[in-house]
Amino acid sequence: MTNQLGKRYVCPNCDTMVLCTKSGDGAVQCCDTGMEVQEPRKLPSSD
Repeated sequence: MTNQLGKRYVCPNCDTMVLCTKSGDGAVQCCDTGMEVQEPRKLPSSD
C-alpha cells in the first residue's frame, strides 16, 4: 500500500489522526493495526 500525500489517516481503535506529509511505500499503523483513510466530510446543503 502506498501512503497518499495530503490524506488524513485515522486509527479505528483509538481515533488518532495522522496527516501524510510525504508519500511513500508502506502502511501507516497504530495500535498494531492499519490506519484507514478518513473520508471527506459532507458540507451542508445551501438550498
